[in-house]
Amino acid sequence: MMARPWKASQLLLAILVALVAFSYQQKRKTFISVREVNALEPPVPDTLDYVTDAYNKESEDVYNFRILRILKIEKRVTDHLEFRIRVEMRRTTCFKTEKSTCDVQEGELYKQIQCYFSVYVIPWFERYKILKKNCTNS
Repeated sequence: MMARPWKASQLLLAILVALVAFSYQQKRKTFISVREVNALEPPVPDTLDYVTDAYNKESEDVYNFRILRILKIEKRVTDHLEFRIRVEMRRTTCFKTEKSTCDVQEGELYKQIQCYFSVYVIPWFERYKILKKNCTNS
C-alpha cells in the first residue's frame, strides 16, 4: 500500500520536469533563416511605416520624424518574422497633428537621429510589435 503514493509522486515529478523542459524549448528561438533584405521586399514597407508611426507617437518632440536613409534591414524567420532595422531619421516641418509628407527641417530646428528597431511581425495578421528600440543623435 505504501508503494502507490510513492509512484504517484514520482509520476507527478516526471510530469513537472517534462513541462519545464517543454516550456524551455518553446522559449528558445531557432531561426530558420537570417538574411539581409531590401526595403521593397514585402512586408518591409509596412514595417517601416509602423516603426515611423510608433516612434512619432512615443516621441516628446512636437514635430514628426521620417526615415531619411535605410542603413540595414535584417530579416529573421522563425514562427514569425523579426526585422532588425537600422535607419537615419530627420525631424520634419510637420507637427504631430499633421499626417502629410513634409520636408525635413533645416537650420535651427535641424535634428537627425540614428535608430535601431527590432520588430516582431506577423504580416498575414498585420501584427507588429517593437521588441527593442534605440535612437541616438547623429
